[in-house]
Amino acid sequence: MPDEKSKKRAERAKAQASRGPAVMRRAGAAHFPGASVHVSLAGEIGLRIVRGDYPPGTILPNEAKWAETFDVSRSAVREAIKMLMAKSLLASRPKIGSWVEPRERWNLLDRDVLAWYATGPDREAFLRTVQEFRHIIEPEASAFAATRRNDEQMAEISQACREMGEALNLQERIRADTRFHLAILRASGNDLLVPLGVLIESALDHLFVFVTRETSDQRRAQALHEAIEKNIRLQRPAAARNAVHKLLANTDDVIGRSRR
Repeated sequence: MPDEKSKKRAERAKAQASRGPAVMRRAGAAHFPGASVHVSLAGEIGLRIVRGDYPPGTILPNEAKWAETFDVSRSAVREAIKMLMAKSLLASRPKIGSWVEPRERWNLLDRDVLAWYATGPDREAFLRTVQEFRHIIEPEASAFAATRRNDEQMAEISQACREMGEALNLQERIRADTRFHLAILRASGNDLLVPLGVLIESALDHLFVFVTRETSDQRRAQALHEAIEKNIRLQRPAAARNAVHKLLANTDDVIGRSRR
C-alpha cells in the first residue's frame, strides 16, 4: 500500500500535469512566434553557420541542448535540422549527431542561404560574389533578350525601368530594379536562366539596397538602365551587352568606394 507521502506526491504530479509543463525561458533565448517555430529556428542556426560561428566540421549541440537554448520543443529542433540538411549545410549520423558540412557542399542558390550570406558580417565578400555572378550572366542574357524578346516581355522590361525612375522611395526603386533584371533574364529565352534568376532574387535585393544607398548620382544610374532598355527594345544585341557592362562597371566602382 502506498504511504501518505507517496499519495501526496502523486496528487501534486497529477495537478501539475493538468496545468501543463512549467516553462522557464532562458535569459537571452530567441522568441519564435507563430506556428512555424522550426522554420525560424532553422533560420537562426543557419545564420550562425553561414557567418562562421560554427565552422565546417563542427559537431553541433544535440537536440536537448538546442531545445534548452532556444526554449523550443525537441521536435521543432529535429525539423529545423532536417531543413538545414536539405540545404546541405548539415549532415547527421546516429550516435555522432549533426555536423557542419564543408562550404563547397552548401546550396548557395537556396533563397535562405543567400539571405543569411547577405546579412552576415562579411558584406564585402558577399557583394563581390554577387557582382561576379552578374558579370558572368547578365551581359549575354541582355544580348539574347535583344534578339529573342517578345512584345509582352519588352513591355515588362520597359515598365520596370520606368518605375525605377518614378519611384518615390528606396523600397520602390529596389523592387523595380530587381524586376528589371529578372525580366531581362526571362526575355533571354534560356530556360535555365529563369529559375536561376528567381533563386538569386534576394541576393539582388540586398545588393541593390547597398548600391542605391551609396550612390548619390541616381540620374546616372537611371540613364545606365535606360540604355539597356533602349538597346533591347531596338534589338541591338552588341549595344545591349555593352550597356550592361557599363552598368556593372558603375556598380563595381560604388562597391570599391565603400571599401576606402
